[in-house]
Amino acid sequence: MGRVPSPKTPPTWVTYRATIGDRSSLFAAVRDAWSPSTALYLGSYLDLSPSTAIPYVTYVDTDRRVARFFDDKDLVADQLRGRCAPAAVTKYLCCDYSSELPLAPHSFDLLISLYAGPVWDSSSRYVAHGGLFLANNSHGDASLAALDPRLSLVAAVKSNGDRHTLDRTELDTYLIPKNPLHADAARIRSQGRGIGFTRTAFAYIFRYASPVA
Repeated sequence: MGRVPSPKTPPTWVTYRATIGDRSSLFAAVRDAWSPSTALYLGSYLDLSPSTAIPYVTYVDTDRRVARFFDDKDLVADQLRGRCAPAAVTKYLCCDYSSELPLAPHSFDLLISLYAGPVWDSSSRYVAHGGLFLANNSHGDASLAALDPRLSLVAAVKSNGDRHTLDRTELDTYLIPKNPLHADAARIRSQGRGIGFTRTAFAYIFRYASPVA
């Protein structure tokens, strides 16, 4: 009689971190520069790194494995033990973030989109006036942000393994298209990927000057 295979161990932040690296230093740098207290992480999968630096983080994903992970409150707490921000609170929404979320408008200091976008069109409503948008360019979010007059670049994120630093100098040398004809929002949305820039970074941080009610 053959041996019955054991079920696979469900993925966790620890196992996911071994694949993508630890982004905790990125959020520590953001905390040190701007002190956000609330963050909304779209397409988070199992990446708990924002909670190592930011007190209140809402994670949004549709993957059932993510839902099971966040349902286990003890497991989440154990993964963050000794590493979380003071009074850290995590909330999880199993939602399609391209649709309206059950969240108050302008209620987050930081919106995070890493390999999730483009999300800016549907989710800018949740960012507070003067808040931050952290995005990379894999699906075009940074390219679209560069074209939005409400957004201004305040830092480029450099990455060297698990070490992330913010470059806040010579910001006018970033986000310059290699081909200016490609810097078209409709084209970026239809293709679902970012355009080429003459100088690149792991991610970019923008400040949002939303209309004041």
